[in-house]
Amino acid sequence: MTSPLLDKLNTLDRRWIFLSMALAVLSPILLQIGSDETPSPPTIKLFDEIERLPEGSRILMAMDFDPTSAAELYPMALSFTRHCCLRHHKLYFVTIWPTGKPMIESTIKAVIGADFGSGDRPYQYGVDYVNLGYLAGEAVAISQISSDIRKARPQDARGTSLDELPIMSGVISVKEMDLIVNASAGFPGGKEWVQYAATPQKVPIAVGCTGVQSTQLFPYYPDQLLGLVTGIRGAIEYETMLAAKYPNPYANRSKRPAFLRGGAQRWAHRLMIGLIVLGNGIHLANRYRRTTHP
Repeated sequence: MTSPLLDKLNTLDRRWIFLSMALAVLSPILLQIGSDETPSPPTIKLFDEIERLPEGSRILMAMDFDPTSAAELYPMALSFTRHCCLRHHKLYFVTIWPTGKPMIESTIKAVIGADFGSGDRPYQYGVDYVNLGYLAGEAVAISQISSDIRKARPQDARGTSLDELPIMSGVISVKEMDLIVNASAGFPGGKEWVQYAATPQKVPIAVGCTGVQSTQLFPYYPDQLLGLVTGIRGAIEYETMLAAKYPNPYANRSKRPAFLRGGAQRWAHRLMIGLIVLGNGIHLANRYRRTTHP
């Protein structure tokens, strides 16, 4: 006994599968079909902490990622920065990755330059935010900045002495920070900021990390880590909370890159699950046919 459908599935050209996956990814992007997520407790805690801090609080924004991990971490960096600007906190950008410098510059341009560079209370460089740039030395650099920022970096990324910047007045080390927010793609990153800066100086810290790095950081939550935002799903969760709290204009889809990327991810995952179920169904059907019609 034969089954035309089963025979066709057994000989299906794999290129149809590749085409299906391409459509599953491209269609949500082109149609701007996004994906909302219910915020998880580790994400909520970071959001609530930034909301709780009084205006003008000092926040160290450590951007330790590169373009290869930007798909997950860049939307987080935008959301963290945007949220801090909405609360009018003082921002200290830094990276211990050489490839993190353009990530800082892109984040500043996309958020401060586009949304907070003008208006009634514009963000001013050297007053409301500063780019400390790249610190060489990995964990050693973190240890240095945690004890004396000027020893690790006497000038900002523009070459201006830190002593000439109003935002650096009274800031000696990481100890003067009210919160550390780290976007981390791996080593050195979240673990090192916990071990060499936050814990010794008793400064609250939260980390946004890639999905694969989360297993290394969850043991630090909630004792050493105030919050933990994980992968593209965590970025979507943070955008969801930001859009709910500040709907104008952050409910706009153009301001929610993680939301838009999540739609493609969700449909790709659904297709993969469907293909796994279909493949197993074909396998069981073939085995049944061999058993009943040897």
